[in-house]
Amino acid sequence: MTHTVVLYSSTSTPDSNVLLIIRLTGDVAQGTLLVPLIFLSAIDSTARDISKKDFEGFKNLFHRFLQVKGPSVKWDKIHKPPEDLIHPYDKIKAQVLPDSVAASLNKLVVVKLNGGLGTSMGCKGPKSVISVRNENTFLDLTVHQIEHLNKTFNVDVPLVLMNSFNTDEDTKKILQKYTHHRVHIHTFNQSRYPRINKESLLPVAKDLGVHGDHGDAWYPPGHGDIYASFYNSGLLDQLIAAGKEYIFVSNIDNLGATVDLFILNHLMTQPKDKRCEFIMEVTDKTRADVKGGTLIQYDDKLRLLEIAQVPKAHVDEFKSVTKFKIFNTNNLWISLAAIKRLHEQNAMDMEIIVNPKTLDGGLNVIQLETAVGAAIKAFDNALGVNVPRSRFLPVKTSSDLLLVMSNLYSLDAGSLTMSKKREFPSTPHVKLGSSFTKVHDFLMRFESIPDMLELDHLTVSGDVTFGKNVSLKGTVIIIANHGDRIDIPAGAVLENKIVSGNLRILDH
Repeated sequence: MTHTVVLYSSTSTPDSNVLLIIRLTGDVAQGTLLVPLIFLSAIDSTARDISKKDFEGFKNLFHRFLQVKGPSVKWDKIHKPPEDLIHPYDKIKAQVLPDSVAASLNKLVVVKLNGGLGTSMGCKGPKSVISVRNENTFLDLTVHQIEHLNKTFNVDVPLVLMNSFNTDEDTKKILQKYTHHRVHIHTFNQSRYPRINKESLLPVAKDLGVHGDHGDAWYPPGHGDIYASFYNSGLLDQLIAAGKEYIFVSNIDNLGATVDLFILNHLMTQPKDKRCEFIMEVTDKTRADVKGGTLIQYDDKLRLLEIAQVPKAHVDEFKSVTKFKIFNTNNLWISLAAIKRLHEQNAMDMEIIVNPKTLDGGLNVIQLETAVGAAIKAFDNALGVNVPRSRFLPVKTSSDLLLVMSNLYSLDAGSLTMSKKREFPSTPHVKLGSSFTKVHDFLMRFESIPDMLELDHLTVSGDVTFGKNVSLKGTVIIIANHGDRIDIPAGAVLENKIVSGNLRILDH
Protein backbone atom coordinates (compact mmCIF):
# COMPACT_ATOMS: atom_id res chain seq x y z
CA MET A 1 0.00 0.00 0.00
CA THR A 2 1.28 3.47 -0.87
CA HIS A 3 0.60 6.42 1.46
CA THR A 4 1.32 10.06 0.69
CA VAL A 5 2.63 12.41 3.37
CA VAL A 6 2.76 16.11 2.60
CA LEU A 7 5.60 18.18 4.02
CA TYR A 8 7.06 21.57 3.25
CA SER A 9 10.17 21.42 1.12
CA SER A 10 13.43 22.96 2.32
CA THR A 11 14.32 23.55 -1.33
CA SER A 12 11.38 25.81 -2.11
CA THR A 13 11.78 29.52 -2.69
CA PRO A 14 10.01 32.04 -0.41
CA ASP A 15 7.26 32.70 -2.90
CA SER A 16 6.81 29.29 -4.45
CA ASN A 17 4.68 27.61 -1.78
CA VAL A 18 6.05 24.24 -2.83
CA LEU A 19 5.43 21.13 -0.82
CA LEU A 20 7.52 18.01 -0.49
CA ILE A 21 5.49 14.87 -0.88
CA ILE A 22 6.94 11.71 0.61
CA ARG A 23 5.48 8.53 -0.76
CA LEU A 24 5.38 5.71 1.75
CA THR A 25 5.49 2.24 0.26
CA GLY A 26 4.94 -0.24 3.05
CA ASP A 27 6.88 1.27 5.93
CA VAL A 28 9.80 2.92 4.15
CA ALA A 29 9.86 6.55 3.03
CA GLN A 30 11.23 6.78 -0.48
CA GLY A 31 11.27 9.23 -3.34
CA THR A 32 10.10 12.83 -3.51
CA LEU A 33 7.78 14.75 -5.77
CA LEU A 34 7.50 18.52 -5.84
CA VAL A 35 4.16 20.14 -6.63
CA PRO A 36 2.92 23.72 -6.17
CA LEU A 37 0.27 24.15 -3.46
CA ILE A 38 -0.98 27.04 -1.32
CA PHE A 39 -0.19 25.48 2.06
CA LEU A 40 1.91 28.44 3.19
CA SER A 41 0.03 31.33 1.67
CA ALA A 42 -0.80 34.46 3.65
CA ILE A 43 2.09 34.23 6.12
CA ASP A 44 5.12 36.51 6.27
CA SER A 45 8.62 35.49 5.21
CA THR A 46 9.91 35.05 8.77
CA ALA A 47 7.06 32.73 9.70
CA ARG A 48 7.58 30.91 6.41
CA ASP A 49 11.28 30.36 7.18
CA ILE A 50 10.41 29.01 10.62
CA SER A 51 7.81 26.73 9.10
CA LYS A 52 10.40 25.38 6.68
CA LYS A 53 12.67 24.45 9.58
CA ASP A 54 9.78 22.90 11.48
CA PHE A 55 8.81 20.76 8.53
CA GLU A 56 12.40 19.74 7.93
CA GLY A 57 12.62 18.63 11.56
CA PHE A 58 9.32 16.78 11.31
CA LYS A 59 10.40 15.07 8.11
CA ASN A 60 13.57 13.78 9.78
CA LEU A 61 11.72 12.63 12.91
CA PHE A 62 8.97 10.95 10.90
CA HIS A 63 11.50 9.20 8.67
CA ARG A 64 13.32 7.85 11.75
CA PHE A 65 10.01 6.70 13.20
CA LEU A 66 9.33 4.65 10.07
CA GLN A 67 12.76 3.03 10.23
CA VAL A 68 12.67 1.99 13.90
CA LYS A 69 12.10 -1.70 14.48
CA GLY A 70 11.69 -3.18 17.94
CA PRO A 71 12.87 -1.74 21.29
CA SER A 72 15.60 0.90 21.28
CA VAL A 73 17.61 -0.90 23.98
CA LYS A 74 18.74 -4.46 24.52
CA TRP A 75 18.06 -5.32 28.14
CA ASP A 76 21.16 -7.46 28.61
CA LYS A 77 23.37 -4.49 27.63
CA ILE A 78 22.01 -2.26 30.42
CA HIS A 79 24.38 -1.69 33.33
CA LYS A 80 24.38 0.37 36.47
CA PRO A 81 26.31 3.64 35.94
CA PRO A 82 29.87 3.61 37.35
CA GLU A 83 30.13 5.41 40.68
CA ASP A 84 32.63 7.91 39.27
CA LEU A 85 29.97 9.15 36.81
CA ILE A 86 27.28 9.83 39.44
CA HIS A 87 28.68 12.43 41.81
CA PRO A 88 27.06 12.82 45.26
CA TYR A 89 25.86 16.35 45.93
CA ASP A 90 27.15 16.29 49.51
CA LYS A 91 30.73 16.03 48.28
CA ILE A 92 30.17 18.82 45.75
CA LYS A 93 28.69 21.08 48.40
CA ALA A 94 31.66 20.40 50.71
CA GLN A 95 33.90 22.32 48.32
CA VAL A 96 34.56 25.96 49.19
CA LEU A 97 33.17 28.33 46.58
CA PRO A 98 35.98 30.32 44.95
CA ASP A 99 36.02 34.08 44.52
CA SER A 100 35.54 33.45 40.79
CA VAL A 101 31.94 32.29 41.28
CA ALA A 102 30.74 35.60 39.82
CA ALA A 103 32.78 34.96 36.68
CA SER A 104 31.15 31.53 36.39
CA LEU A 105 27.68 33.06 36.77
CA ASN A 106 28.43 35.46 33.94
CA LYS A 107 28.91 32.42 31.69
CA LEU A 108 25.52 30.94 32.62
CA VAL A 109 22.07 31.21 31.05
CA VAL A 110 18.89 29.97 32.77
CA VAL A 111 16.44 28.27 30.40
CA LYS A 112 12.92 27.41 31.51
CA LEU A 113 10.67 25.04 29.56
CA ASN A 114 7.51 27.12 29.21
CA GLY A 115 5.48 25.31 26.57
CA GLY A 116 2.72 23.87 28.75
CA LEU A 117 -0.79 25.13 29.38
CA GLY A 118 -2.59 25.15 32.73
CA THR A 119 -5.54 23.14 31.41
CA SER A 120 -4.85 20.08 33.59
CA MET A 121 -5.35 22.33 36.63
CA GLY A 122 -8.44 24.01 35.19
CA CYS A 123 -6.66 27.22 34.13
CA LYS A 124 -6.52 29.05 30.81
CA GLY A 125 -3.26 30.20 29.25
CA PRO A 126 0.35 29.25 30.10
CA LYS A 127 0.82 27.17 33.22
CA SER A 128 3.63 29.50 34.26
CA VAL A 129 1.11 32.26 35.14
CA ILE A 130 -0.73 30.22 37.80
CA SER A 131 -0.29 31.78 41.25
CA VAL A 132 1.51 29.36 43.52
CA ARG A 133 2.70 31.33 46.54
CA ASN A 134 1.71 34.72 47.99
CA GLU A 135 0.11 35.69 44.64
CA ASN A 136 3.42 34.96 42.89
CA THR A 137 3.27 32.88 39.71
CA PHE A 138 5.86 30.34 38.54
CA LEU A 139 7.22 33.04 36.25
CA ASP A 140 7.33 35.67 39.03
CA LEU A 141 9.34 33.34 41.26
CA THR A 142 11.78 32.54 38.45
CA VAL A 143 12.38 36.24 37.71
CA HIS A 144 12.83 37.01 41.42
CA GLN A 145 15.40 34.20 41.78
CA ILE A 146 17.53 35.37 38.87
CA GLU A 147 17.23 39.05 39.74
CA HIS A 148 18.44 38.21 43.26
CA LEU A 149 21.49 36.42 41.78
CA ASN A 150 22.28 39.32 39.47
CA LYS A 151 22.06 41.88 42.27
CA THR A 152 23.91 39.82 44.88
CA PHE A 153 26.90 38.99 42.67
CA ASN A 154 26.68 41.97 40.29
CA VAL A 155 26.40 39.67 37.27
CA ASP A 156 24.23 39.25 34.18
CA VAL A 157 22.50 35.88 34.15
CA PRO A 158 19.79 36.07 31.47
CA LEU A 159 16.52 34.13 31.49
CA VAL A 160 15.42 32.32 28.35
CA LEU A 161 11.92 30.90 27.99
CA MET A 162 11.23 28.12 25.50
CA ASN A 163 7.60 28.78 24.60
CA SER A 164 5.28 26.78 22.40
CA PHE A 165 2.73 28.09 19.93
CA ASN A 166 0.23 27.52 22.76
CA THR A 167 1.97 29.87 25.21
CA ASP A 168 4.05 32.34 23.20
CA GLU A 169 1.55 35.15 22.64
CA ASP A 170 0.26 35.24 26.23
CA THR A 171 3.77 34.94 27.69
CA LYS A 172 5.12 37.88 25.67
CA LYS A 173 2.31 40.09 26.95
CA ILE A 174 3.05 39.12 30.55
CA LEU A 175 6.79 39.72 30.17
CA GLN A 176 6.17 43.46 29.85
CA LYS A 177 5.69 43.68 33.61
CA TYR A 178 9.34 42.66 34.17
CA THR A 179 10.79 45.51 32.09
CA HIS A 180 12.36 47.22 35.11
CA HIS A 181 13.67 44.06 36.79
CA ARG A 182 17.39 43.37 36.69
CA VAL A 183 17.18 40.39 34.39
CA HIS A 184 17.36 40.19 30.60
CA ILE A 185 14.60 37.93 29.29
CA HIS A 186 14.65 36.24 25.88
CA THR A 187 12.16 33.87 24.30
CA PHE A 188 12.13 31.41 21.45
CA ASN A 189 9.51 29.01 20.21
CA GLN A 190 9.80 25.27 20.08
CA SER A 191 8.75 23.65 16.83
CA ARG A 192 5.22 22.73 15.92
CA TYR A 193 4.61 19.44 14.18
CA PRO A 194 1.45 17.94 12.68
CA ARG A 195 -0.30 15.14 14.55
CA ILE A 196 -0.47 11.89 12.59
CA ASN A 197 -3.53 9.77 11.95
CA LYS A 198 -2.78 6.49 13.73
CA GLU A 199 -4.33 4.34 10.99
CA SER A 200 -3.25 6.06 7.77
CA LEU A 201 -0.01 7.66 9.07
CA LEU A 202 -1.08 10.85 7.28
CA PRO A 203 -0.79 14.26 8.94
CA VAL A 204 -4.09 15.50 10.34
CA ALA A 205 -3.21 19.11 9.44
CA LYS A 206 -4.66 20.51 6.24
CA ASP A 207 -3.09 23.98 6.54
CA LEU A 208 -0.92 25.97 8.94
CA GLY A 209 -3.78 27.33 11.06
CA VAL A 210 -3.53 26.64 14.80
CA HIS A 211 -6.70 28.32 16.01
CA GLY A 212 -10.31 27.19 16.13
CA ASP A 213 -10.95 23.92 14.36
CA HIS A 214 -7.29 23.66 13.37
CA GLY A 215 -5.82 23.68 16.90
CA ASP A 216 -5.96 19.93 17.41
CA ALA A 217 -3.94 19.27 14.24
CA TRP A 218 -0.63 20.51 15.68
CA TYR A 219 1.49 19.87 18.78
CA PRO A 220 4.83 20.92 20.30
CA PRO A 221 7.11 17.85 19.95
CA GLY A 222 8.40 17.48 23.52
CA HIS A 223 11.26 19.29 25.24
CA GLY A 224 13.88 17.33 23.29
CA ASP A 225 13.13 19.82 20.53
CA ILE A 226 15.04 22.47 22.52
CA TYR A 227 18.30 21.78 20.71
CA ALA A 228 16.98 22.33 17.18
CA SER A 229 14.61 25.20 17.98
CA PHE A 230 17.21 27.01 20.14
CA TYR A 231 19.72 26.72 17.29
CA ASN A 232 17.21 27.71 14.59
CA SER A 233 16.09 30.78 16.55
CA GLY A 234 19.57 32.35 16.30
CA LEU A 235 19.58 32.86 20.08
CA LEU A 236 22.13 30.11 20.65
CA ASP A 237 24.75 31.86 18.51
CA GLN A 238 23.84 35.21 20.07
CA LEU A 239 24.50 33.93 23.59
CA ILE A 240 27.75 32.22 22.61
CA ALA A 241 28.92 35.50 21.05
CA ALA A 242 28.08 37.22 24.37
CA GLY A 243 30.48 34.88 26.21
CA LYS A 244 27.92 32.48 27.65
CA GLU A 245 29.07 28.86 28.01
CA TYR A 246 26.39 26.82 29.78
CA ILE A 247 22.61 26.70 30.14
CA PHE A 248 20.76 25.48 33.19
CA VAL A 249 17.55 23.93 31.86
CA SER A 250 14.53 22.93 33.94
CA ASN A 251 10.74 22.74 33.86
CA ILE A 252 9.20 26.05 34.91
CA ASP A 253 6.82 24.22 37.28
CA ASN A 254 9.70 22.65 39.25
CA LEU A 255 10.04 25.10 42.14
CA GLY A 256 13.14 23.30 43.42
CA ALA A 257 15.11 23.99 40.24
CA THR A 258 17.09 27.07 41.25
CA VAL A 259 20.64 27.97 40.21
CA ASP A 260 22.95 25.99 42.49
CA LEU A 261 26.34 27.65 42.88
CA PHE A 262 28.03 24.44 44.00
CA ILE A 263 26.94 22.47 40.94
CA LEU A 264 27.91 25.41 38.71
CA ASN A 265 31.36 25.55 40.31
CA HIS A 266 31.73 21.77 39.96
CA LEU A 267 30.88 22.06 36.28
CA MET A 268 33.32 24.88 35.66
CA THR A 269 36.25 23.28 37.51
CA GLN A 270 36.41 19.92 35.71
CA PRO A 271 39.87 19.20 34.19
CA LYS A 272 40.28 20.82 30.76
CA ASP A 273 40.94 17.47 29.09
CA LYS A 274 37.71 16.14 30.65
CA ARG A 275 35.53 19.22 30.31
CA CYS A 276 32.01 18.19 31.18
CA GLU A 277 29.42 19.06 28.52
CA PHE A 278 26.32 17.76 30.28
CA ILE A 279 25.20 17.29 33.90
CA MET A 280 21.91 15.63 34.72
CA GLU A 281 20.60 16.10 38.24
CA VAL A 282 19.15 12.86 39.56
CA THR A 283 17.65 12.08 42.95
CA ASP A 284 16.81 8.97 44.92
CA LYS A 285 13.71 7.18 43.69
CA THR A 286 10.72 6.59 45.93
CA ARG A 287 7.65 4.49 45.18
CA ALA A 288 5.99 7.63 43.83
CA ASP A 289 8.70 7.92 41.16
CA VAL A 290 8.73 4.40 39.72
CA LYS A 291 7.85 5.61 36.23
CA GLY A 292 10.58 8.27 36.11
CA GLY A 293 13.47 7.93 33.67
CA THR A 294 16.76 6.66 35.11
CA LEU A 295 20.44 6.88 34.19
CA ILE A 296 22.14 3.73 32.94
CA GLN A 297 25.46 2.74 31.39
CA TYR A 298 24.95 1.54 27.82
CA ASP A 299 27.68 0.99 25.23
CA ASP A 300 30.15 2.74 27.58
CA LYS A 301 28.07 5.95 27.67
CA LEU A 302 25.66 7.41 30.19
CA ARG A 303 22.16 7.09 28.82
CA LEU A 304 18.63 8.03 29.92
CA LEU A 305 16.27 5.07 30.07
CA GLU A 306 12.57 5.96 29.97
CA ILE A 307 9.77 3.53 30.79
CA ALA A 308 8.48 3.78 27.20
CA GLN A 309 11.73 2.14 26.01
CA VAL A 310 11.52 -0.80 28.39
CA PRO A 311 10.37 -4.16 26.97
CA LYS A 312 7.11 -5.24 28.62
CA ALA A 313 8.77 -8.25 30.22
CA HIS A 314 11.07 -5.95 32.19
CA VAL A 315 8.71 -3.12 33.23
CA ASP A 316 8.41 -4.39 36.82
CA GLU A 317 12.19 -4.64 37.03
CA PHE A 318 12.48 -1.05 35.76
CA LYS A 319 10.06 0.14 38.47
CA SER A 320 12.10 -1.58 41.17
CA VAL A 321 13.50 0.86 43.71
CA THR A 322 16.27 -1.58 44.55
CA LYS A 323 17.75 -2.00 41.05
CA PHE A 324 17.17 1.47 39.59
CA LYS A 325 17.67 3.75 42.57
CA ILE A 326 17.74 7.17 40.94
CA PHE A 327 15.58 9.10 38.50
CA ASN A 328 15.96 12.15 36.27
CA THR A 329 14.73 15.46 37.73
CA ASN A 330 15.05 17.15 34.30
CA ASN A 331 17.38 19.75 35.84
CA LEU A 332 20.18 19.84 33.26
CA TRP A 333 23.41 21.80 32.80
CA ILE A 334 24.51 21.78 29.17
CA SER A 335 27.37 23.30 27.16
CA LEU A 336 26.22 25.81 24.54
CA ALA A 337 29.20 25.11 22.28
CA ALA A 338 28.47 21.39 22.46
CA ILE A 339 24.81 21.94 21.49
CA LYS A 340 25.95 23.93 18.45
CA ARG A 341 28.52 21.28 17.44
CA LEU A 342 26.20 18.31 17.85
CA HIS A 343 23.29 19.97 16.11
CA GLU A 344 25.42 20.93 13.13
CA GLN A 345 26.72 17.36 12.98
CA ASN A 346 23.17 15.99 13.32
CA ALA A 347 24.55 13.82 16.11
CA MET A 348 21.90 14.01 18.87
CA ASP A 349 19.98 10.83 17.94
CA MET A 350 17.37 11.03 20.71
CA GLU A 351 14.97 8.12 21.09
CA ILE A 352 11.50 8.75 19.69
CA ILE A 353 8.59 8.75 22.13
CA VAL A 354 5.35 7.74 20.43
CA ASN A 355 2.56 9.46 22.34
CA PRO A 356 -0.97 8.27 21.43
CA LYS A 357 -3.85 10.74 21.76
CA THR A 358 -7.56 10.80 20.99
CA LEU A 359 -8.87 14.09 19.63
CA ASP A 360 -12.24 15.54 20.67
CA GLY A 361 -13.93 14.10 17.59
CA GLY A 362 -12.72 10.60 18.47
CA LEU A 363 -9.88 10.45 15.94
CA ASN A 364 -6.90 8.41 17.17
CA VAL A 365 -3.59 10.15 16.46
CA ILE A 366 0.04 9.85 17.45
CA GLN A 367 2.55 12.50 18.41
CA LEU A 368 6.25 11.92 17.82
CA GLU A 369 8.25 13.47 20.66
CA THR A 370 11.75 13.48 22.13
CA ALA A 371 13.06 14.20 25.65
CA VAL A 372 15.79 16.76 26.34
CA GLY A 373 17.65 14.37 28.69
CA ALA A 374 17.84 11.65 26.05
CA ALA A 375 20.65 13.55 24.31
CA ILE A 376 23.04 12.94 27.22
CA LYS A 377 24.68 10.05 25.36
CA ALA A 378 25.89 12.41 22.62
CA PHE A 379 27.79 14.78 24.94
CA ASP A 380 31.39 14.32 26.04
CA ASN A 381 32.25 13.58 29.69
CA ALA A 382 28.61 13.65 30.81
CA LEU A 383 27.92 13.27 34.54
CA GLY A 384 25.03 12.68 36.88
CA VAL A 385 24.80 14.54 40.18
CA ASN A 386 22.71 12.89 42.89
CA VAL A 387 20.94 15.88 44.46
CA PRO A 388 18.64 16.13 47.49
CA ARG A 389 14.92 15.75 46.92
CA SER A 390 14.49 19.46 47.62
CA ARG A 391 15.70 20.19 44.08
CA PHE A 392 12.72 18.30 42.69
CA LEU A 393 9.55 20.13 43.70
CA PRO A 394 7.20 19.95 40.69
CA VAL A 395 3.68 21.35 40.85
CA LYS A 396 1.60 19.15 38.56
CA THR A 397 -1.62 18.91 40.57
CA SER A 398 -3.61 20.75 43.23
CA SER A 399 -2.15 18.29 45.76
CA ASP A 400 1.32 19.64 44.92
CA LEU A 401 -0.04 23.18 45.07
CA LEU A 402 -1.32 22.66 48.62
CA LEU A 403 2.17 21.62 49.72
CA VAL A 404 3.99 24.65 48.27
CA MET A 405 1.34 27.10 49.53
CA SER A 406 1.57 25.76 53.09
CA ASN A 407 3.82 26.62 56.02
CA LEU A 408 5.97 23.61 55.13
CA TYR A 409 7.96 26.05 52.99
CA SER A 410 9.31 29.53 53.45
CA LEU A 411 9.84 31.93 50.55
CA ASP A 412 13.05 33.93 50.18
CA ALA A 413 14.04 35.84 47.02
CA GLY A 414 11.83 33.64 44.88
CA SER A 415 13.14 30.36 46.29
CA LEU A 416 11.18 27.91 48.42
CA THR A 417 12.99 26.11 51.24
CA MET A 418 11.65 23.58 53.73
CA SER A 419 10.73 25.22 57.02
CA LYS A 420 13.21 24.63 59.84
CA LYS A 421 10.22 23.93 62.07
CA ARG A 422 9.53 20.74 60.11
CA GLU A 423 11.14 17.90 62.07
CA PHE A 424 11.29 15.51 59.11
CA PRO A 425 13.13 16.28 55.86
CA SER A 426 10.50 14.50 53.74
CA THR A 427 7.32 16.15 52.45
CA PRO A 428 3.92 14.72 53.43
CA HIS A 429 2.02 12.55 50.97
CA VAL A 430 -1.05 14.53 49.88
CA LYS A 431 -3.88 13.20 47.72
CA LEU A 432 -6.80 15.51 47.02
CA GLY A 433 -9.90 14.24 45.21
CA SER A 434 -11.47 15.44 41.96
CA SER A 435 -13.38 18.25 43.71
CA PHE A 436 -10.01 19.98 44.16
CA THR A 437 -8.59 19.43 40.63
CA LYS A 438 -9.25 22.92 39.27
CA VAL A 439 -7.31 25.71 40.96
CA HIS A 440 -10.43 27.87 41.33
CA ASP A 441 -12.33 25.06 43.10
CA PHE A 442 -9.27 24.27 45.21
CA LEU A 443 -9.01 27.86 46.46
CA MET A 444 -12.75 28.04 47.22
CA ARG A 445 -12.46 25.02 49.53
CA PHE A 446 -9.79 26.54 51.80
CA GLU A 447 -10.55 29.67 53.84
CA SER A 448 -6.86 29.49 54.67
CA ILE A 449 -4.19 26.88 54.00
CA PRO A 450 -3.94 24.49 56.99
CA ASP A 451 -0.93 24.16 59.26
CA MET A 452 0.87 21.08 57.88
CA LEU A 453 4.21 21.16 59.72
CA GLU A 454 3.51 17.86 61.49
CA LEU A 455 1.54 16.17 58.70
CA ASP A 456 2.63 12.79 57.30
CA HIS A 457 -0.28 11.83 55.05
CA LEU A 458 -3.46 13.53 53.87
CA THR A 459 -6.24 12.05 51.75
CA VAL A 460 -9.35 14.10 50.96
CA SER A 461 -12.23 12.83 48.83
CA GLY A 462 -15.63 14.30 48.01
CA ASP A 463 -17.29 17.59 48.96
CA VAL A 464 -14.98 18.86 51.71
CA THR A 465 -14.15 22.41 52.83
CA PHE A 466 -11.64 23.75 55.37
CA GLY A 467 -12.19 26.69 57.70
CA LYS A 468 -9.50 29.11 58.87
CA ASN A 469 -6.52 28.04 60.97
CA VAL A 470 -7.04 24.28 60.66
CA SER A 471 -4.11 22.14 61.80
CA LEU A 472 -3.38 18.71 60.27
CA LYS A 473 -1.00 16.27 61.99
CA GLY A 474 0.08 12.68 61.44
CA THR A 475 -2.25 10.76 59.09
CA VAL A 476 -5.54 12.45 58.24
CA ILE A 477 -8.18 10.92 55.96
CA ILE A 478 -11.37 12.85 55.14
CA ILE A 479 -14.00 11.17 52.96
CA ALA A 480 -17.36 12.67 52.11
CA ASN A 481 -19.52 10.13 50.35
CA HIS A 482 -21.67 11.06 47.37
CA GLY A 483 -24.37 13.48 48.48
CA ASP A 484 -22.62 14.24 51.79
CA ARG A 485 -20.59 17.31 52.69
CA ILE A 486 -17.92 17.77 55.33
CA ASP A 487 -16.97 21.23 56.61
CA ILE A 488 -13.86 21.16 58.78
CA PRO A 489 -14.53 23.97 61.27
CA ALA A 490 -12.18 26.90 61.86
CA GLY A 491 -9.44 26.19 64.38
CA ALA A 492 -9.91 22.40 64.23
CA VAL A 493 -6.90 20.21 65.04
CA LEU A 494 -7.00 16.83 63.29
CA GLU A 495 -4.29 14.41 64.40
CA ASN A 496 -4.33 10.81 63.16
CA LYS A 497 -8.04 11.08 62.36
CA ILE A 498 -10.43 9.53 59.86
CA VAL A 499 -13.41 11.77 59.15
CA SER A 500 -16.33 10.43 57.12
CA GLY A 501 -20.08 10.82 56.75
CA ASN A 502 -21.73 14.23 56.84
CA LEU A 503 -20.38 17.12 58.89
CA ARG A 504 -21.79 20.49 58.00
CA ILE A 505 -21.38 23.72 59.94
CA LEU A 506 -24.34 26.04 59.38
CA ASP A 507 -24.55 29.73 60.15
CA HIS A 508 -27.47 30.73 62.42
